[in-house]
Parts: sequence; structure tokens; C-alpha cells
Amino acid sequence: MKNKLNKELAVCGFAAVKTLEKNNPEKIRRLYFTKERSPLFGGLCKAMSKRKAPYNVVEPNELEKLCGSIHHQGVVAMIDEPKIIPIDTKILNDIISRNEHTILLDRVGNANNLGAIVRSAAFFGIKNIVIPNDEAQSSITTSSYRVAEGGMEFVNIYCTDSILKLLKSVEGKMVRIGTDLSARKTVGEIQSLCREKPALIILGNEESGISEAVRKNCDELVIIPFYGIKSGKASPVDSLNVAQAASIILYELLKK
Repeated sequence: MKNKLNKELAVCGFAAVKTLEKNNPEKIRRLYFTKERSPLFGGLCKAMSKRKAPYNVVEPNELEKLCGSIHHQGVVAMIDEPKIIPIDTKILNDIISRNEHTILLDRVGNANNLGAIVRSAAFFGIKNIVIPNDEAQSSITTSSYRVAEGGMEFVNIYCTDSILKLLKSVEGKMVRIGTDLSARKTVGEIQSLCREKPALIILGNEESGISEAVRKNCDELVIIPFYGIKSGKASPVDSLNVAQAASIILYELLKK
């Protein structure tokens, strides 16, 4: 939940706030927690006291008002509203020079899915995620921060005004890999597709997948094999949740 007046974002969830405390405590402008949680934030309160940042013990209903969720887990930290940096040529060249695999989201609209993808990216050591400046794309929210379980502190999220321009700008420099139900190659082949260049993994919208224009600008398309694929039978469900798919793809990309 954003406080537009103060340009703040509420970060809730125990793991998210504790990871924030450990890695970027200076981000926390204000801290609120229940009486039960207070013994777990003594060190942070001392640090905040030194820089004269307020913290308070409050009732659970106050936390719910602050973050707009019943899933606060007894603590809410208010931080500056995150500024998502537009990705430019220099940033892209740095990513490519470091041979860093990157995730590009094509209108993933659910904040929880974004948070789960960030969590998986952090787990597998993927440092960069790019999202479009599009109303259909979820941005950094209280929900995505909480679901990421601390992953937001380890992943850089960039934005782009044009996915297609971004795809064209990395042509020949990164292997642009999209997910598609009609793909002939499986996700198990993904390592062999990008042995010499870093991968740009494109994950699509929850309902329609990657757009046709994006599909045409991919170097490779892969599918996650489903039950019955070898026998030609249809899958009992259309596809995996995009966040589940992200975890499988990143595992296959990085497994030894």
C-alpha cells in the first residue's frame, strides 16, 4: 500500500522486513510492530533511535490500516516509494559484459506473481528483472514485496517503455528465450541454447502468455513438458502459473 502524500510504500511480512533490516536498514523511515514482535526488533529500534527515526508498538488493526492487508505478520516498515530505473544502453551493456541472465516480463499483471518471480530470481541468483511501463504490468507493491520474502533486496528491477525496442537492442548479444505452448524445444534444452551468451528469459501475461509481436522477436521458444506430452495427449490444465514456470525455467537454466 502506497502513501502517496508522503511518497512511501508499506513493507509488511516478517521475512521481508527482517531482510530489509539486515541488508538495507537505512531505507526504513518508520517502523510499526505488535507487542509480540517487539523482542525481535530491538537492534533495529536502537539503530533507528540513533538516527531519530520513529518506531512504535501498535495493535494488529493499525498495521492492517498501514499496509492495507491482513497478512502483515505483525510488522510494517515504511520506506520511500521505490523508483524503478529505466533500463538504458549502458545498463544493458554492463549486464551483458557481466554475462548476467535477465528476466523480462511481458505484462505480468498480478502483484503476487511478480513477488514470487522476484523470490525465485533471488533464490537462483538472477539479479535483473525488466518490466514494461504498461498498465497491464504489476509494479512494486506492498503485496509483491511481502510475497518476495526478502527477495526485493537482491534483485534490480528496471523498466522499459518498449519491450520490442529492448528485444531488438539485445539482438545478437543475448539469447532471447520466450515460453510458448506450441514450442518444439523443451525447457530442458535451455542451457544448450545459451552457452556463449547470457539469456533474456521472457515470461508472459497470466492469461495470454507472451504477445505475438514479442514471440516473433525471440531467438528461441521453449515449453515446459506437461503430463501426456509424449503421447500427444492434452494437458489437464492449460499451463502453469507464471511464477511456477519461472522457477522451473531458472532451475533448468542454472543447474550444473
